[in-house]
Amino acid sequence: MGFSFILLAGGNSDRFKSNLSKPYQKIGGKTLIDISIDKIKKFSEIDKIVLVYNRKHKKHLKRLNLEKITLISGGNSRCKSTYNALRYLKTQKNITKVLIHDAARPNFSKRLIKKILTHSRNNKTVIPILKLQDALKEKKSKKNVVSLDRSNFFFTQTPQCFNLSKIYHLHKENKNNYKDDDFSLLHSLENIKFINGEKRNFKITDKEDFDLLKNSYRSSLRTGIGFDVHRLIKGRDLFLGGLKIPSIYGTLGHSDGDPILHAIIDAVLGACGMGDIGEMFSDKDKKFKNIRSDILIRKVIQKIKIKNFLINNIDINVITEKPKLKNLKKKIINNISNLCKLPADRINLKAKTTEKLGVIGQEKAIASEVIVTVVKYD
Repeated sequence: MGFSFILLAGGNSDRFKSNLSKPYQKIGGKTLIDISIDKIKKFSEIDKIVLVYNRKHKKHLKRLNLEKITLISGGNSRCKSTYNALRYLKTQKNITKVLIHDAARPNFSKRLIKKILTHSRNNKTVIPILKLQDALKEKKSKKNVVSLDRSNFFFTQTPQCFNLSKIYHLHKENKNNYKDDDFSLLHSLENIKFINGEKRNFKITDKEDFDLLKNSYRSSLRTGIGFDVHRLIKGRDLFLGGLKIPSIYGTLGHSDGDPILHAIIDAVLGACGMGDIGEMFSDKDKKFKNIRSDILIRKVIQKIKIKNFLINNIDINVITEKPKLKNLKKKIINNISNLCKLPADRINLKAKTTEKLGVIGQEKAIASEVIVTVVKYD
């Protein structure tokens, strides 16, 4: 049994009222599309991921991590977009089940996906639902409002899992007769399994919904602090933030001695509860002798991503008498932005001195301290 996953992002987001379409809005440095795709990539059972996009938004696709993702152009309605993706999947071998999901619901848990995959092995259709908890009223006329039995009503969510051949033919036979894949088709589907959905898996329709989602991620923010100091000597290169800086003095260290990147690494590892730079890259290990710190920080970014962490922002102090960093700050920030896969406007760099006090004031050392926040994704 082969599973596939369709992520629908072909709408116009009219109700969101933004120049940037809803699926490409970012939270913690990730677009809504990225958040869903990164979760689904964790499941080895899912052999094929299809992203349905709006041709008007094609330029935004460059921002996404689309490795091993099939792109399908959507239609002028949700059902047409779904049908385009289903038609493609029907040409693929060994795909028998399909999960169909809205990009506007990025906050599903991996637990929900596991439940859907498990139940789909013995059921042709699996649909997550939420029961109503609020009182339900119906306005019969201007003067007549009646209470309804809420036990007879429920909400459906995505992802919804279907037998690929069955849902494909239903779409083909019922073009434009429905808005969703579930209710208007339920009379045609056999062996349906309803499972409990998740309150957190709400659909983002407008800016208020988006703010609710952002607040849920803020609650998972973690903070780390990093500090590094290196002696300045002649005959060594000076690296700051991954850039080689013109200077007659360089930093003494086992690696390239980049105090900014070393402090960032320690801050990131601290925020993620993953130890420190010395534990991960020991100065007793010859393979790290004179290694560039940009290589080290890329390794750290890969490691925290595996554990579902993402850097949210970086605040940096560089403490030095020389070199003066006024004209270098922007270049350093842009390089860190590239290394950490983080927008430059989420990185702040301040150059400080010790007013000629101590070894730094005597131009014998350079230091950096960093505070980082990271987001933990489900």
